[in-house]
Amino acid sequence: MVVGTMLIEFHIHENQSLKGKRKIVKSIVDRIKHKFNVSVAEVGSNDKWQRIELGISTVGNDRRHIDSSLNNVLDFIESLYLADIVDVKTEVFNL
Repeated sequence: MVVGTMLIEFHIHENQSLKGKRKIVKSIVDRIKHKFNVSVAEVGSNDKWQRIELGISTVGNDRRHIDSSLNNVLDFIESLYLADIVDVKTEVFNL
């Protein structure tokens, strides 16, 4: 079994409240869940209104497929232009 995980950190420049942040997070999460077969959740910086941390994971039996899936998700998120991506950490490992 191959497990792929990705932690993406975003910065929202023109946001002024947690309500605005939650709207952006919900939009990103819903779009990812609708388009890809991955798990996604907000995993940190819950009380910081200009920072988002999303965790994404997927499981499969082929490392190339997992790498490709995570890269496709990242490309999709970048194409949304809802927030600036500050950092991306990806890890793929065999169990």
